Amino acid sequence: MQMARLAGKVAIITGAGRGMGASHARLFAEQGAKVVLTDLNAAAGQALADEIGAAAVFVKHDVTRLAEWPAVVDAAVTNFGGVDILVNNAGILGPLADTRDLTEEDYHLVCAVNQHSVFLGMKSVLPAMLKRGGGSIVNISSIAGMAANYGFPSLAYVASKFAVRGMTKATAMEFGKHNIRVNSVHPGFIQTPMMVEATDEVGGEALAQIPLGRIADPREVSNLVLFLASDESSYITGAEHLVDAGMLAH
Repeated sequence: MQMARLAGKVAIITGAGRGMGASHARLFAEQGAKVVLTDLNAAAGQALADEIGAAAVFVKHDVTRLAEWPAVVDAAVTNFGGVDILVNNAGILGPLADTRDLTEEDYHLVCAVNQHSVFLGMKSVLPAMLKRGGGSIVNISSIAGMAANYGFPSLAYVASKFAVRGMTKATAMEFGKHNIRVNSVHPGFIQTPMMVEATDEVGGEALAQIPLGRIADPREVSNLVLFLASDESSYITGAEHLVDAGMLAH
């Protein structure tokens, strides 16, 4: 019988209350990991922890506030013994506005959630990973972190997701000698509440860009995140990984 791919691993997954984060959490637990789930939506996060059972705990968490990160790391250490994996999944799309109409407040909010929280997450878990002798960090970016597209999404979203790509590479280079791997994942159109709301607004024009002709199920992203979190990807770090059905193949 094949051993679970994350047996003995402890993972922190942000934005785990719904969408891709919830999908990652379910798959990680299925593959033997203990998971700390974080989200601002306490009802959704706790419901998922209850569904998973003893292998999961939920912490209500604003990823943009450094003061709230120690409680998340402590939950992993206290309940499960340490931290091996961080999935910086929390993110927002923000307004679909052109640069003239984008407010300073909206710009800062999008960057706080999508970019600054990635820095805070990595900063917070690195000491615990060093104690474990290594780890894997998976930062969820976007195809918008690889190539810009006018109008959808906004400049703020593109800026934040491009930044995640660079932060991933810098941290991978810095901590590779400590056996800590850092990779970014760049999804295209995924069947999540956030993306469905966005594609409803922009219509079929955006969907026509997908060579495979369909939106992905979140599990199709989770399968890649699982691989990067596991020891199967032990020689992969500092890299970006597309899950876009060929959208950027041109």
